[in-house]
Amino acid sequence: MISYQALADKSIRGECLTRDECHGVLRSPDSDIMDLLAAAYRVRRTFCGNKVHIHVLMNAKSGLCPEDCGYCSQSKISKAAIEKYPMVTREKLVEGAKRAKNAMAKRFCIVTAGRGPTPREIDFLTGAVRQIVDEVGIKVCVSAGLMDEAKARALREAGVDQLNHNLNTSERFYSSITTTHTYQDRMQTLKAARAAGMNLCTGGIVGMGETDDDIIDMLLELRDLNVQSIPINFLIPIKGTPLQDEGRLTPHQCLRILCLARFLNPRQEIRVSGGREVHLRSLQPLSLYPANSVFTEGYLTTPGQHWNETLQMIKDMGFAIEHGDETPAHEPAAARA
Repeated sequence: MISYQALADKSIRGECLTRDECHGVLRSPDSDIMDLLAAAYRVRRTFCGNKVHIHVLMNAKSGLCPEDCGYCSQSKISKAAIEKYPMVTREKLVEGAKRAKNAMAKRFCIVTAGRGPTPREIDFLTGAVRQIVDEVGIKVCVSAGLMDEAKARALREAGVDQLNHNLNTSERFYSSITTTHTYQDRMQTLKAARAAGMNLCTGGIVGMGETDDDIIDMLLELRDLNVQSIPINFLIPIKGTPLQDEGRLTPHQCLRILCLARFLNPRQEIRVSGGREVHLRSLQPLSLYPANSVFTEGYLTTPGQHWNETLQMIKDMGFAIEHGDETPAHEPAAARA
C-alpha cells in the first residue's frame, strides 16, 4: 500500500519519485483523496507557506492564428464561434493591468494569438509593458508564441520578468495535438527566454487524450527544466475544435494530477488554471492544498470565476493572498518613489 506521507518526505528531501510512485498517485482510489491532499499540502506548506498568488490574463490579440493546435479555439482549424480581433490598444492593456491590480493579482499576463510576435508587435508590447510597470506597478508576464533570444531580451529589458510558454504535454504525445510546430520549437523558446534573463512560466494541459505516462513525462520535464511557475490547465472542450469531445476529467483526477505536480516540483509555484471551474467544480477549494496560485477572471476565449469569488474561496480556506505592493493601481511610479 502506498504511503503518501512517505512520498511527501521524499519530495521535501529533494528526491524524485519513481515512475511507479507517480503511477501510484495518479491511480490512487478516490477514497484516498484527503490523505493524498494532506501529504501534498505538507510539501506545499514547507516551501510555499500558506499564501496564494492570484494571476489575471488578458487576450490581447484573439484568433487569426496560423497554427493547428487541436485544443485551441483560436487556431486556423478551429470552427469555434469566438471573437476575433487584432492587437488591442495600449490603453486597453493598461486598463486591464489596473483591473488585475485591483483584483489583488500578483501578476498580469498579456497573451497574443499567433505563431510568434513580429518585430512590430514586440515594439508595441515593450512600449505597453513600460507604461504598465510605470503607472500600475504590477509584475508582467507575456505569452506570445515562439520567439528567439533577441525578442525575449527586448521584452525583458522593457520589464517582463517572466515568459509564459507551455510545453502542453509530453514530447511523445505532442504531434498528436499540433503539427505546425514541434516540441523542440517550444523548448528552444524556453531556452531563449532563460538566456535573456527571464523566469519561466511553463506547464501543460491535461484531458487531451494523453496517457498517465504522458502526464508523468511532462511533469518530470518541468522538474528537469527547474521552471519558476507551472500552470496546470484542464482542457475545456470547446465546440468547433478537434478536441471538442475530449476533456473527460473528474474532480478527483484533477486533484491527483495537482498533487503529483507538487510532489515532483516541490518548490515551484503551481497554478490551478484554465478549466478549473469546469472540471473541479465544487472541489475547487481543495486544489489550493497542492497549488499555491490561481488564475481568475477568465481565460483566452472562455469565462472564469469572478475575482471576488476567488478571493472569498482563498479566505474561506484559511489561506493568505500574496500580491504586490499596496499602492493603488492609479498611482504613477513617480509618486511612489
